[in-house]
Amino acid sequence: LGIAGPKKASKAAATSGKSPRYYSADDIPRPKHSRAKKHNPPRVRASFTPGTVCVLLSGRFRGKRVVCLKALESGLLLVTGPYKINGVPLRRVNQAYVIATSTKIDVSKVDVSNINDAYFARVKSEGASGEEEFFENDAAKPAIVSDQRKADQKKVDAEVLKAVESTPLMKSYLGSNFSLKKHDRPHKMIF
Repeated sequence: LGIAGPKKASKAAATSGKSPRYYSADDIPRPKHSRAKKHNPPRVRASFTPGTVCVLLSGRFRGKRVVCLKALESGLLLVTGPYKINGVPLRRVNQAYVIATSTKIDVSKVDVSNINDAYFARVKSEGASGEEEFFENDAAKPAIVSDQRKADQKKVDAEVLKAVESTPLMKSYLGSNFSLKKHDRPHKMIF
């Protein structure tokens, strides 16, 4: 009659100073540590304020000068070219790959309240995930930009372009690429 289950044995061991008489044959699996709790929001460098002209350092648009519109919840920056000037659309960029310059544009009239991280979420394709379907269409498909994105791009860029055109030489400054020449010393540059 002295056989007890693992719960009773652990309870008995906790109450009396004696060690339990029952040892389970298998190790009882402990629940894994969960990282699901909400993390603190990422810090955004103080130099990235709405309206700051920034230089992109990597990716498809490296070397382009863009206008920072806001910092998103994920810690990424929302930037635009404007698209009409240098071809950079509304996009998220990691602040580690961006240099903030001291040049600023007034973007207080630009409404980007509806643009967040969920706005940039990818849409799942309805295609079957079989092996034959995977190898069938090897040709690269052109990226399809939704009408919603095009409308938002036009709306945001209209306001940004007004601010850009009110500043002399700003249009050509944003249109030009940033590059380093042979004797340039980036660590001594003031952006």
